Amino acid sequence: MATGLDALMKAKGKKYWGSCADPNTLNIAANAAILRSDFGQLTPENSMKWDATENTQGVFSFTNSDTLVNWAVSNGKLIRGHTLVWHSQLPSWVSSITNPTTLTSVIQSHISHVAGRYAGKLYAWDVVNECLNEDGTLRSSVFFNVLGESFITIAFQAARAADPSAKLYINDYNLDSANAKVSGMVALVRRINASQKLIDGIGTQMHLQAGGAGGALAALTALAGTGVSEVAVTELDIVGAASNDYTTVVNACLSVPACVGITSWGVSDANSWLSSSSPLLFDSNFQPKPAYNAVISALS
Repeated sequence: MATGLDALMKAKGKKYWGSCADPNTLNIAANAAILRSDFGQLTPENSMKWDATENTQGVFSFTNSDTLVNWAVSNGKLIRGHTLVWHSQLPSWVSSITNPTTLTSVIQSHISHVAGRYAGKLYAWDVVNECLNEDGTLRSSVFFNVLGESFITIAFQAARAADPSAKLYINDYNLDSANAKVSGMVALVRRINASQKLIDGIGTQMHLQAGGAGGALAALTALAGTGVSEVAVTELDIVGAASNDYTTVVNACLSVPACVGITSWGVSDANSWLSSSSPLLFDSNFQPKPAYNAVISALS
């Protein structure tokens, strides 16, 4: 009999229920115990971002990301790499580049080193993160401002070369209903994939407000309609953690065949980036909340 979030998700034909983690939370015994019992996939919360891996050009640091990957592998967990090209947590030496040829080679080198280091070990990569404005247009960033939309193709081609077996995702927030941002993402993925299928998956982060889960099914359905091989909920937390909000998201993923899994953005409220809003399934004492029991029931 399956028990725990991950085992029950797998029993429903999905690939995982995951959580973000990094050495700072792996070192908390109660947190690690719940990761072992309930979560089947780990996403590095910060350790694979650009500022953590290549803060100085050509000087790479993998201490924390190696720790995360080694823990996941030794505990039989899948890994979603996060993230290769993102406008935030970006060193100033990258954001100050103005030459397209230089920026292209910098993106290619960064991805070759970071994704290449873990080639064959990761289930998926968030290759491009948060590239859209709320109206669905491409956000102003060093990448878009210098290279235009081509930066996305450049990044996905580099990731494919570095790790041919990983599922390559584009990931964003506020893809939570049939809104303009979802429409923009659908159009973008169709454009990029028209000539060659570079984007395997679309991630919707789902950092939700209380009562904000009602559009999840419409969003996942629209994203899956692009013809990508999979979609996923990649960073789930919900202000207040109401049981109904959580089960609404779970049922949305269960209803969309392409939705392969859900990742909670942490285990316990104690370590959440939104700690004061109590958004996760375990309280600050690492005890399951009513929403946890509701999700278990929904999956059983």
